[in-house]
Amino acid sequence: MTNFFFQRLLPASCLMGAVLMALQAQPAQAAAAATPAASTPLDFIVAIVNSEPITNQDVRNRMLRLAARGERPPAAADLARRALESLIVERVQVQAATDAGIRIDDASVEQALADVARQNQVSVADLRQRIAADGISFDRYRRELRDEIAVVRLRDRELESRVRVSEQEIDRHLVERQAATAAAEPTQIHLAQILVAVPEASTAEQERALLAKAEQLRRQLDGGADFAALARQASDAPDRASGGQLGLRSPDRYPSLFVDATRALKVGAVSGPVRSGAGFHLLKLLERQMPGDDLNSAVQTQVRHILLRPGPRLSEAAARARLADFAKRVRSQVTDFAQLAREFSEDPSAKAGGDLGWVTPGMLVPEFEQVMDTLAPGEVSEPLVSRFGVHLVQVLERREVPLTDKEKRELARRELRDRKTEEALRTWLQDLRGRAYIEYRESPV
Repeated sequence: MTNFFFQRLLPASCLMGAVLMALQAQPAQAAAAATPAASTPLDFIVAIVNSEPITNQDVRNRMLRLAARGERPPAAADLARRALESLIVERVQVQAATDAGIRIDDASVEQALADVARQNQVSVADLRQRIAADGISFDRYRRELRDEIAVVRLRDRELESRVRVSEQEIDRHLVERQAATAAAEPTQIHLAQILVAVPEASTAEQERALLAKAEQLRRQLDGGADFAALARQASDAPDRASGGQLGLRSPDRYPSLFVDATRALKVGAVSGPVRSGAGFHLLKLLERQMPGDDLNSAVQTQVRHILLRPGPRLSEAAARARLADFAKRVRSQVTDFAQLAREFSEDPSAKAGGDLGWVTPGMLVPEFEQVMDTLAPGEVSEPLVSRFGVHLVQVLERREVPLTDKEKRELARRELRDRKTEEALRTWLQDLRGRAYIEYRESPV
């Protein structure tokens, strides 16, 4: 069985996903544990949820789904119990959505099917074929998709009123993050050094002369001398050719002497001379990465694209083929990307050669950003499909920029809201299940 059917379930938190724990198992092993025996037993009811039955075959189908997701308890019996519990939680949510009067029309299901196909970079016809290859009827797939949409709408309705983030909570969160960052050890540091080597057999007088040399180099640095240039000129270390740079690495990969000597430095400051067994070191802190830095800066991407919109005159497959040809021509430097965008792109950015400017995470649709984030500067993507059409993407450059106070608060609000939503969802599911009538019959096999 392929994993295709389950790709639409994993991104959303709907149905069983919120109450199951990932077990980090190998899918092949899980599938073997969940695969029905050659002699399939007769179907029978294993549980009743508010008068609605769950059958043994329902549990076996769900076991296969969990196996495809890589979930594998130690024994098949444990997987069966987990599958049954996921079905119970799913049923009570679907029933609650029905009781709440939530109805999903056919147009919404068709749109969801199109979204699933687009996310998997296939057509709806290909989606249907793959579902059939998984041994699942398309009618059943549509029913389950309709149920998922209903549950998502129910959750939105129920949780929206329960989750509020106040300005005071944001203030407190920012203060706590700042305090935690100040007290934490850096995750990575980047140092550069100038070494004045002291031979092992040096006399006290020779050592004093070498210390004086190190102090003189320090005075030059304090007077504005360039550290890298001075390292290339005067350092006795093998890294002198790189300006003394030692690389960005975790603190435990540096000598503790270096870490202690630079702990209180600001980025760009110099410490030393510091004595080690090798000699006297002048140490410059080039970079320090701290926990929580994601709340202070963001990586922006300068990106451009070519957009083709499928329609009566251009099928999606034809749009893909045309953009694949464009990508080949750009990579071989036969044609310029910007010129192709100006000539063929159906996006307003065509006049600017497809340039979308500097993009901050969250500004573009997820399927576009997922591909964009995998590209190195100058690299061109394969054709990708979004709700707007078929794109060819090229990343031009990346940069890290400080966040404004407003952007920091928005990030903090989002983080707090996600945390509260998760807590509210857990409580809501427990309450919903607790109020349901559940009768266990025979054990699934």
